[in-house]
Amino acid sequence: MKVYEHKVQYYETDKMQITHHSNYIRFMEEARIDFLDQIGWGYDKMEEQGILSPVVGVTCEYKKATSFPDILRISIRVLELSAAKLSLGYTMTVSDKVVCTASSTHCFLNQNGRPINLKKQYPAFYSLLESLKAESGQGNVR
Repeated sequence: MKVYEHKVQYYETDKMQITHHSNYIRFMEEARIDFLDQIGWGYDKMEEQGILSPVVGVTCEYKKATSFPDILRISIRVLELSAAKLSLGYTMTVSDKVVCTASSTHCFLNQNGRPINLKKQYPAFYSLLESLKAESGQGNVR
């Protein structure tokens, strides 16, 4: 998997010239979209298949401040997977120093907003995520 890179923009910083904390959630979304595109299940494909995957939880631990024009390198791993939910872990680095660790949890819904069983209804997608979890050697698959 190719690591996602984001160059901190000047407008993403606050008066102290530090990247505003809320932007890290957006950086996670950018990296997640790239991750899903890389594995062949981008949001456009998921939506064509009738899968919605809203965020149901986010955590962030800020380790070191970043600012314009730092290049954030964001790696993603599958932390947990079940038929109904997916949790992803994010490690953000600048010059090989960890600046933020984070996670996001997503559920799977159909177009009517009803929960779906990804393992039963989309076994190829589930198996792919399961194999990525196994590669990372972390987390749980249920």
